[in-house]
Amino acid sequence: MYKRVLLKLSGESLGGPSRKGLDEASLLKFATEIKKVTDAGFQVAVVNGGGNIFRGLQGLDKGYDRVTGDRMGMLATVINSLALASALRGIGVNSEVFTATPMEPIARLYDRDEAVKVLENGGVAIISGGTGNPYFSTDSGAALRALELKADALLKGTRVDGVYNLNPETNPEAVKYEEVTFDQCLSEHLKVMDATAYSLCEQGPVPIIVFNINTPGAILDIIKGKKIGTIVHA
Repeated sequence: MYKRVLLKLSGESLGGPSRKGLDEASLLKFATEIKKVTDAGFQVAVVNGGGNIFRGLQGLDKGYDRVTGDRMGMLATVINSLALASALRGIGVNSEVFTATPMEPIARLYDRDEAVKVLENGGVAIISGGTGNPYFSTDSGAALRALELKADALLKGTRVDGVYNLNPETNPEAVKYEEVTFDQCLSEHLKVMDATAYSLCEQGPVPIIVFNINTPGAILDIIKGKKIGTIVHA
């Protein structure tokens, strides 16, 4: 059982079937799943990706330099976080958006202690803007925030139900891992998160649980100790 978790959502998941822009039904769906967690007395912080709006590396193909592209990607995560916070408040869940760089009055500058207060008061802390630095992915940002907030686990929601040796969406012979180590993920090039995120979580240690975000009740079931998806550990 995990008392406090950090949930990593991809930007594409907020885009719904098209995986682009913002999909109201998807936002409401995820907000409802998160509400189940807070209603049960558990704490959840959220980090969103921004790929449904702009992914930093895409900028290289469009004439932007890497730093500018990454900054645009960070801003995309802020937009996603504001949308998710609005969906949560719409169903009665207090939520606060924090940003890695100053953006008042749009959102609060991230402060670990203030984010913890939100969690301890039954709210949801949504932490946007990555680490605030270029060259770091939102996965790395999620791992960093999980350590700072002393989360018991980092839950990574994906389109598949765990970690596989091959892409299960294109290869029917792909084999699922029930559990795998950080070192194994690196040596076998299992694309769950990037190397920086693995390294940070290993330091915690904070386990990463990879699961299908579209499975109703999965987040709460994992928090309560049910074996779902794949656990990545030291």
